[in-house]
Amino acid sequence: MKTAKIKHYMHKTKQVLKEEGFKSFTTRTKNFVKFNVLTRSKPTYNDILFINGCTLPHPTRYRVVHQIEQLASYGLSATCIDSSQLKEEYFKYYRGFVFYRCPVTDEVRKFIKLAKEYNKTVFFDIDDLVIDQKYTDTIDFVSKMSKEDKAFYDDGVNRTRETLSLCDYAITTTEKLAEELKNYCPNVFINRNVASEKMVEYSLAAMDRVTKANNKVYIGYLSGSITHNPDFEMILPAITNVMRKYNNVYLKIVGELDIPNELEKFKDRIDVAPFVEWQGLPEIIASLDINLAPIEESIFNEAKSENKWIEAALCKVPTIASNIGAFKHCIKHGEDGVLCENNVDEWTNALDKLISDTNYREKIGDNAFNRCIKKNVTTYTGRNLVEYIESKLSKNIAFVLPTTNISGGVNVVMKHIAILRNNGYDAFVINNDVDNEDIINNDGKIYVISRKKVKLNARIDTMVATLWDTLRVPLAYPKVRNIKYFVQNFETDFYPYGQYAKIVANQTYSTYKDIDYLTISKWCQNWLKDDYGKDSIYAPNGINLKQFSYKERDFSKKKIKILVEGNSKDHYKNVDESFKIVEKLDKNKFEIHFLSYQGEPKKWYYVDKFMHKVPYDQVGKVYQDADILIKSSLLESFSYPPLEMMCTGGLVVAVANGGNVEYLKDGYNCLFYEQGNIDDAVDKINELVDNEELRNTLLVHGKETAESRKWESIEKDILNLYISRIIAVYNGNNFI
Repeated sequence: MKTAKIKHYMHKTKQVLKEEGFKSFTTRTKNFVKFNVLTRSKPTYNDILFINGCTLPHPTRYRVVHQIEQLASYGLSATCIDSSQLKEEYFKYYRGFVFYRCPVTDEVRKFIKLAKEYNKTVFFDIDDLVIDQKYTDTIDFVSKMSKEDKAFYDDGVNRTRETLSLCDYAITTTEKLAEELKNYCPNVFINRNVASEKMVEYSLAAMDRVTKANNKVYIGYLSGSITHNPDFEMILPAITNVMRKYNNVYLKIVGELDIPNELEKFKDRIDVAPFVEWQGLPEIIASLDINLAPIEESIFNEAKSENKWIEAALCKVPTIASNIGAFKHCIKHGEDGVLCENNVDEWTNALDKLISDTNYREKIGDNAFNRCIKKNVTTYTGRNLVEYIESKLSKNIAFVLPTTNISGGVNVVMKHIAILRNNGYDAFVINNDVDNEDIINNDGKIYVISRKKVKLNARIDTMVATLWDTLRVPLAYPKVRNIKYFVQNFETDFYPYGQYAKIVANQTYSTYKDIDYLTISKWCQNWLKDDYGKDSIYAPNGINLKQFSYKERDFSKKKIKILVEGNSKDHYKNVDESFKIVEKLDKNKFEIHFLSYQGEPKKWYYVDKFMHKVPYDQVGKVYQDADILIKSSLLESFSYPPLEMMCTGGLVVAVANGGNVEYLKDGYNCLFYEQGNIDDAVDKINELVDNEELRNTLLVHGKETAESRKWESIEKDILNLYISRIIAVYNGNNFI
């Protein structure tokens, strides 16, 4: 296992180095350590997973870390991984996925395809127009790249656009971005960039620490990348104008920027600092008196966010910005910022007024802070994002199983999940046991989340308990909206007299008022109403005719094969009685097969062939290989084995019980014997062997019964039942 992991990481390393370069590799390594090593723990079932494809720290922080904080503030759980660490297994631990600036890879394609197959919602998030060369070719920095570098850059842009095209929905930051993105993805939601709680904390602390000089005015330009050279050069004449006019004006430049020669004469009043990590930025901003945010007019720049205004506002520093794009939308001119057209006179005048009028400067800074602190911080701004995401996520329905071991009840749940999944629902299993392996059957793969290995932290629209002790799971889980109890048997009688579990099981039918009951048999429906006063929803059971296909039997052969099915450890299955019947059968005439999913044969059982834990897709062959089924169960909600036997063309000798009388009729499609009357059962079996006319009657009617119960005939009814009666419909803060 360790060798395989090492090979995997070596392959990923080579891939990232080849496709993205060393700088990107370094960033991805840091992200991997942060999100995969330092926070390693048992898996968690969360609402949203962000897949980060951006190697730049500043955008990643705003679009991944901050949005996670927004979601958390309004009750949605989310985590993040680097795109290079994307694994197929992640699909089952989240309700939806957000690919942030993520160039497509084979792994991304496969993952999105898989997610959609299981009705997971896939979003794409972007904060720049780096999705098409028609946008990026307008960037001055890009146009000056070498041929090789530009080809590499363009490849990333084109692969990012492909990821966008594969996603269901897009999330972005500004109106212009949304307008352009709609050319590639029709459904786009705007969630503007906002500050995090930590940014506020650091900004408040910085203002407390920093003391500004009364006789100096500091103008600041904070450049995130070298791409901003043209923006700064555009307002350079205005800067030189005010620095010539005011000897007390100083310029502070932070980040990547080519310092123009025109500023050489003011070098004594210019402070140049390298790029600063975001934690240290507030202290620099707090030392400023005016923040500059110029951007050239272009379609690319019109799509940019108002981050510079936010960062300055948190430190009560007024911003002068170009009257373009997000700034135009965000800033109220003369109240909490200053907007300028891109000409020297406007920028010069704006700077002049802020420099000369201290009160005006402070008013704008204070107004910006007061608005930003409530309207542009994660904690207060996540509601619309949460409501949008919630409206697009598929309804998720979790069926809580006591175990994923094969049984009739488990198979019914699997079928209901398959029906729901095929109709757009995110349906899955919560296993109350340790097994976290997914279930694969004729309907495909059904994903399983072990409650003992995986922490539950996502909202669940509907949780369906399937056994009395699984009801504890939804009752104890605060994030479930709708609880159902799928009653498949009278579980009180699962336990002998004197066991406390008998009492606790019985409580689940009478104690809880806000739980809706679902049943698979009319018998269950009747006793729930008659004995406990509980109304219930009836979902008819069905059978897969292809899995239990018909096969002609030959009763002239030397030995007739008898099949006994059931768990020998469960007293209500009454398997002992079946083998008491076997004891009285002529072993020269009969061959005895025993099928059990759990219990082993007892020492006194006579068994010619024992089959244990047979994969469900092979169970049909077990029934085809037998001629007569003995079923002695005292307690069954529906009882699948007789139906499965009839479906394959076999015969049934059984004890009548509450569940099987829904479809079994003595002398019509089966023979009933009196419970405890061993001789009666032996006589019925021998009669079947000897009476061909009786066999034919039972076989014809048995086949008709099976046909009437095929899943194809009732799937639509079951789906409508779930839609109308079982699945909670969530509308804002209301359930309807």
